[in-house]
Amino acid sequence: MAYLLRNSRKALGGLSCSTRFIHASPVAAQKVAMSLLEPDQHIDYDKISSRVEVVKKKLGRPLTLSEKILYGHLDDPQKQDIVRGQSYLKLRPDRVAMQDATAQMALLQFISSGLPRVAVPSTVHCDHLIEAQLGGEKDLARAIDVNREVYDFLSTVSAKYGVGFWKPGSGIIHQIILENYAFPGALIIGTDSHTPNGGGLGGLCIGVGGADAVDVMADIPWELKCPKVIGVNLTGKMSGWTSPKDVILKVAGILTVKGGTGAIVEYYGPGVDSISCTGMGTICNMGAEIGATTSVFPYNYRMQDYLKATNRKDIADAANSYKNLLSADKGAKYDQIIDINLDTLEPSVNGPFTPDLYNPISKLKKTAQEKGWPLDIRVGLIGSCTNSSYEDMSRSASIAKQALAKGIKAKSAFTITPGSEQIRATIERDGQAAALRDIGGVVLANACGPCIGQWDRKDVKKGEKNTIVTSYNRNFTGRNDANPATHAFVTSPELVTAMAISGELGFNPETDELTAADGSKFKLNSPYGDELPAKGFDPGMNTFQAPPKDSSKVSVKVDPKSNRLQLLSPFEKWDGKDLVDMPILIKAKGKCTTDHISAAGQWLKYRGHLDNISNNLLIGAVNADNGEINKVKNQLTGEYGTVPDTGRYYKSKKTPWVVVGDENYGEGSSREHAALEPRHLGGRAIIVKSFARIHETNLKKQGLLPLTFANASDYDKIQPSDRVSLLGLKDLAPGKPVTCEIKHANGQKEQITLNHTMNEGQIEWFRAGSALNRMAELKKK
Repeated sequence: MAYLLRNSRKALGGLSCSTRFIHASPVAAQKVAMSLLEPDQHIDYDKISSRVEVVKKKLGRPLTLSEKILYGHLDDPQKQDIVRGQSYLKLRPDRVAMQDATAQMALLQFISSGLPRVAVPSTVHCDHLIEAQLGGEKDLARAIDVNREVYDFLSTVSAKYGVGFWKPGSGIIHQIILENYAFPGALIIGTDSHTPNGGGLGGLCIGVGGADAVDVMADIPWELKCPKVIGVNLTGKMSGWTSPKDVILKVAGILTVKGGTGAIVEYYGPGVDSISCTGMGTICNMGAEIGATTSVFPYNYRMQDYLKATNRKDIADAANSYKNLLSADKGAKYDQIIDINLDTLEPSVNGPFTPDLYNPISKLKKTAQEKGWPLDIRVGLIGSCTNSSYEDMSRSASIAKQALAKGIKAKSAFTITPGSEQIRATIERDGQAAALRDIGGVVLANACGPCIGQWDRKDVKKGEKNTIVTSYNRNFTGRNDANPATHAFVTSPELVTAMAISGELGFNPETDELTAADGSKFKLNSPYGDELPAKGFDPGMNTFQAPPKDSSKVSVKVDPKSNRLQLLSPFEKWDGKDLVDMPILIKAKGKCTTDHISAAGQWLKYRGHLDNISNNLLIGAVNADNGEINKVKNQLTGEYGTVPDTGRYYKSKKTPWVVVGDENYGEGSSREHAALEPRHLGGRAIIVKSFARIHETNLKKQGLLPLTFANASDYDKIQPSDRVSLLGLKDLAPGKPVTCEIKHANGQKEQITLNHTMNEGQIEWFRAGSALNRMAELKKK
């Protein structure tokens, strides 16, 4: 990677390392490349600043950092209505990032648009399709062979439409973005829910569905409901076993998995400077688990150091000239403020089954015993997009070296996932990888792996109760290994390493002792490690494919017989009539994440084939009718079957259907397949108590009606055997509730009120059949 950066510097004429980018006045700033891999694309801080000034005059108040970045990217700041939590902003992001699993559908949709080339810098990252089995090299080789058709498609479609392509083995999308593309003040959208990782470098990086990415790549302003802003005031200084991960674990415990919905989380205060740039990235990354739109930190010297270490001194110099733009105004108001004292913040372990179940390490053992959680740790797993930085690996290795010095190894199985090829090569050179291997660790491929369910786990049977501890971000039921009985806990990588050495969930390294090979007792010292490598980063292998300037001779082919890829056909346009007598495909009970709606793991192979992946629709959701998974009653035949088969049957009989759900429906991943699948199988509306942000937007994009109960208790009025009618749809309008008529099995009827958050443009998506259909209509005009 650094090899590529050095070559890109030559393309910049050697300007990147000179002091000419430090200016007394921001107005005098010269052009700075947005990325050394894209020397023709430039950061325009002047333009962002001028837009911010327009908005400041309009609003007449100080702005938070997140407001400055967001409003600084408005399409038309003069005319834009701005009310937090109400207005829909039209924005112009700086770039689009897509991981391979979601890029397939996004680029298939872009092909359908008929446009010749993407309008903004865009990249594809191959990180999701590599299954962890034996170890890095073997797993990567197998993935390249098994996924050759998909990789070839992504490589050629990227070249055809002007998209940068990061090959398998390059690393996890979010680490690559941090190393190469994120910058202070950036607005980046990515087709992955953990895109906010880039907030560690002072940008607003937001997870979206593929249809949103298509809009931006097609030069259409991106629409986002104006977020509220939650401030987190950090005081004190981090030390000892406390890590950046503990900050977000604490915030998750306070806000819960839906407390950040519709808001940006903005960190500030004197405690910020005690956190490294990659540590800030960790905190922002896991902000997805509280439903936040994104998270961000103000620009500081830790970001400057990281930019310089990744060969982007010119960006640091430019940012230093715009520090006022890259931090909140004095007196800026937040909708909510959380205070965290880093001096007293305790290491913690969140879980199981949900990332907001906060367990301080001092109380974990007692809680686990009371709850009956398995105390024996079967596997410890470190790495992932959340915690795979050089600092993370160094601190974990410092723990491993202490154990080796006492003659002991990990009692639990132990895996390590480097975040990128650059991280892998550097920790191999500097010895961290060797230390982690020496305690029994297996270094996996530079990919998502077990974090997203890409794990061919063999040590337990499905249904066997067990505990794993990870440094990942998400721990929903069955997410990592498809075993609903696995109790998954998330914590810092150094704490995972210590707990894997002890083999016990209740192990507290601050107070508990380990037994050395000679029988003596010892305590682990606090972890330590360099924030950045003293020798600089080792680039490793060259894994980037730049798009050609002339792509006219590049051809993109999709085999009609393929079971991995399928060209898309437009969804049917709304016929202008009310949706009446619709059966309920399933009434989902309790937590229903995108993993429940469209499972990952083995299903990732079908992410480019809508019909095939639709066979996993809602197979993880709990049916309120019988408490079972993937077993629903077909209301036309009276027989029980799987959710996808029942949906397909309704579709074959031209019978539209609805889904009824609980709170925070669709939390988790950004995967738009969770919206495409119900639409493909004939669904017309999703009716729930509340939605997660990205999923609600994805449903709108695909022409479905995302509706919420005006009275949450009305969820209990609907029975799985009922028929549902949505009335008055010809008069559907922003802010106007929808009348829902429920017809019970006994013939009785009652009406309830449903709300929606669609604006006029989004209502047009529904009428046209989808946002893509609407784009085609406008193109014809």
